[in-house]
Amino acid sequence: MWFDELAENSTDPQLVNDSKTPSGPVHVGSLRGVLIHDAVFRALRDRGIPARYTFGVDDYDPLDELPPVGAEELRPHLGKPLCDVPPPAGSPFADLAEHHISGFFDVFAELGVAAETYRVRDLYRSGTFDVEIDAILRNSSTVRRVYREVAGARRDDDWFPFQVICERCGRVGTTRVDGFTGDKVSYQCVPDLVTWATGCGNRGKVSPFSGRGKLPWKLEWVAKWNRFDITIEGAGKDHNTKGGSRSVAVRCLQEIFGKEPPVNIPYEFFLVKGAKMSSSRGVGVSARKMADLLAPELLRFLMVRSLPRRPVDFAPEYEKIVRLYDDFDRARARAAKPREHPQEARLTAIAEVKGTSPVYFAPPFDVVVGLVQFPHVDPVASATRMKGEPLTELELERLAARLASARFFLEHFAAESDRLKIQRDLPAAVRDLDAAQRVFLRQLADDLGRTDWSPEAVQTQIFGTARLVPIAQPAAFAAIYIALFAKDRGPKAGNILAFLDREWVCQRFASVPDARRFDFLAASSTPIEDVETWLAERAEHIIAVSARAEFICRSATPVPGASDFVRALGVLELTVTTVDGRVHLRRCALQTTEGYGATIAREKADFLEAAGDTVSSFGALTGHSVVLRVVET
Repeated sequence: MWFDELAENSTDPQLVNDSKTPSGPVHVGSLRGVLIHDAVFRALRDRGIPARYTFGVDDYDPLDELPPVGAEELRPHLGKPLCDVPPPAGSPFADLAEHHISGFFDVFAELGVAAETYRVRDLYRSGTFDVEIDAILRNSSTVRRVYREVAGARRDDDWFPFQVICERCGRVGTTRVDGFTGDKVSYQCVPDLVTWATGCGNRGKVSPFSGRGKLPWKLEWVAKWNRFDITIEGAGKDHNTKGGSRSVAVRCLQEIFGKEPPVNIPYEFFLVKGAKMSSSRGVGVSARKMADLLAPELLRFLMVRSLPRRPVDFAPEYEKIVRLYDDFDRARARAAKPREHPQEARLTAIAEVKGTSPVYFAPPFDVVVGLVQFPHVDPVASATRMKGEPLTELELERLAARLASARFFLEHFAAESDRLKIQRDLPAAVRDLDAAQRVFLRQLADDLGRTDWSPEAVQTQIFGTARLVPIAQPAAFAAIYIALFAKDRGPKAGNILAFLDREWVCQRFASVPDARRFDFLAASSTPIEDVETWLAERAEHIIAVSARAEFICRSATPVPGASDFVRALGVLELTVTTVDGRVHLRRCALQTTEGYGATIAREKADFLEAAGDTVSSFGALTGHSVVLRVVET
């Protein structure tokens, strides 16, 4: 896995670092960097390499954007350090930065992220960065040259890489430093320096040390790298563009401090339906909500399974959540054989919070979503029946997490189409089922009456009935869901049906109006070319074939002064047995007649002749002798 490849190139003690500006409710995309760095940290520790993981709160950054809620209360504080901005009314925290980052750190704990956290305000105010600030200001000409050469950004000769906190208005985002004497900087709080805040116009001189200002982001990175000897720190794609902030920071570190930068892990964005999220604008899903939606091991799995340079595009929608849980369960199953599947074994190990074994039973998420919507069903009893034996303590814990996830999804994210409610009466939508779907449901009612009432047996029977109608599987399952929920989709049918009363299920399906045989045969027939292709693809697996010819006439109504109107259908059915013991039925319409001037006897004779020729060709195609039976209708 990518995190092991990075770790295997390391030998000396490592310091992994990441950080976040808490400008708004922290969105789930911010967790990607957190968990990418955590995966590397864990991989280092797994290899016995001494390692620490630190996470900084960039709370000295200015408030540079207003949120969609509470904008007017915050407007007077635009440009001030986030740690100096008051929190929303009623917040238990002292400032806006702590208000937003505290919930993010709660998620850290739930995800098993054991990072040592620090606040950048403390680094400035304690004088920790004073040496770096002094060196960078003394090398301002070098910084200006690097900006020009690397980023193509020109700075005036009187521009110095520092932002003072204005002594009059308290803003840091509106100040421009234009001189440095070694112990003081001269500055102006410029009214129109930025578009998102207005400076007060104050001019002054102040010491740049002990928290009276801050370095620009690119240089703050340099100060951290130099002060703490950080060895690994990645960044999102926006910082890793050519001439971007990381390129500038690397060059400044090399030229001012003579050091090499930490190992980089460039990573792509976390997208929701292809869109990038923003904390300050409130765009996207918060980390808190996503952590409430997905079990910790699922959220970790989502973030680290892809290479960092690949975007993660995920939305809290039914199909995507079900697919994620299915992918995770599939990886767990493979991880149970680590010698055969070492990558899945490592991935699930990194995804687990506490190093839990991947070998445990858990019902699929689509089934769990169904279970929580059936008030008469006991989820634990149902899961126990699915497993076939009592659940372990771990399995009970994981089931509880999935039940909580399903309930949170239904409460906060589910579309109306995701909600399941068993219809008390046969839904009106059943009238729109085609003839093949109606025959399938009625036949399934009969077959289920003789089937073992377990999820696996019921699911197997559904497939078996569908093969012998025959009907395409999507149409078969849609018919089941429509008859039960008046919707054309739902969780795994075998599991859901097995949770319901057998007699009620069979009665519901049997109550579906029957179809005329003529309509059924027409709806369930396919072109002869499709049957030939199907036989050719399976010829070597076929062990027996039989054929049945049926000619059916729907009407032969005399019309005064004209020949009879004939509507007839000639159908050839093949019953095919394959080496796996499965029996399949394929039906094709060899003759369709609708019009005047024909006679039933002649049409039937033509059909039987065509049926005989077709059976002979099918026999040659499969290598089996095919006996034709003619059915009189």
